[in-house]
Amino acid sequence: MKAAILHGPRDLRVESATRPEVRGDEVLVRVAMAGLCGTDYRIWSGDRPVAYPRVMGHEFVGRVEAVGADVTRVAPGDRVAVEPNYSCGTCPLCWEGNKNLCLARTAVGIDVDGCFAELVRVPARCCWPAPAGVADEDLVLTEPLAVAVRAVGRADVRSGETVAVVGAGTIGLLAVQVARGHGARVLVVSRSGRRFALAKDLGAEATHAVGGGPLEAQARAFSGREGVDCVVETAGTAEAVNYALALVRPGGRVVLTGLPHEPTPVEFFSVVRREITILGSMIYQDEFAEAMRLVADGTVRTRPLVSHRFALDAIGDAFVTHAQPDSIKVALVI
Repeated sequence: MKAAILHGPRDLRVESATRPEVRGDEVLVRVAMAGLCGTDYRIWSGDRPVAYPRVMGHEFVGRVEAVGADVTRVAPGDRVAVEPNYSCGTCPLCWEGNKNLCLARTAVGIDVDGCFAELVRVPARCCWPAPAGVADEDLVLTEPLAVAVRAVGRADVRSGETVAVVGAGTIGLLAVQVARGHGARVLVVSRSGRRFALAKDLGAEATHAVGGGPLEAQARAFSGREGVDCVVETAGTAEAVNYALALVRPGGRVVLTGLPHEPTPVEFFSVVRREITILGSMIYQDEFAEAMRLVADGTVRTRPLVSHRFALDAIGDAFVTHAQPDSIKVALVI
């Protein structure tokens, strides 16, 4: 089979690889489409070291090629979206239902070989049968959508509330749609306005570029009160955390989904004085099925977020394009 193998930082080669063998509860999936995300870019650039050689990639949809002897969940020929994180199942965190926090969690494309290849081996429990009539291109973003579904769920967004989404990347634009599906009015806040037209097309009622006036004033004008009820932060920067705290009203909620890699200065006097609830939201627990349902019933549109498509042989160009300002989600058609 053909695979894009990372031999070291920025040393990515498309070459022949050994076809994986499946045993027991394992499934071999022939990849149809794969998404390239910021984590992949950080691994490719060397900012996030992995064990080399490594096949990256964890957002994908495909068709079951073969199954191990113990597999009953799916069968050869089934179309599936793949949940690329799986826990050990035996630690206290797993026992209590916090499998997303498992310290021995395995991430496909990071800890084991991933989907930037024609074939990838995963546990059967990671495979979710695709809804009939839903195209691969609509399902390829199931994994980041599950992240957004969990974040909005953690925020306990209710009908009639006001929500600010900080960040207009893939997760942010998905969170806009999930929050709208809960009946909320949504304000999108970003450092750049280049995706604001798309955000409005996907359901945002208003947008605001950082630097275009005080965030507090914008939140009050949008909500008609002291600030928005809830903020979902998706940008993953230190500044974004403080943007979220500026937007939220006293007694409101802030959910952080980004992973800042630098210290974040926070004035906790204001957090305590205003009784702000701050929650972290780490990937997902059981949100994959809900994410697929939202795509199938049209609540969430994922296809407009796929801005570029490349063949596996052109994966080097895909990584370059990912870093361009006009890129939202780069997909590989394999």
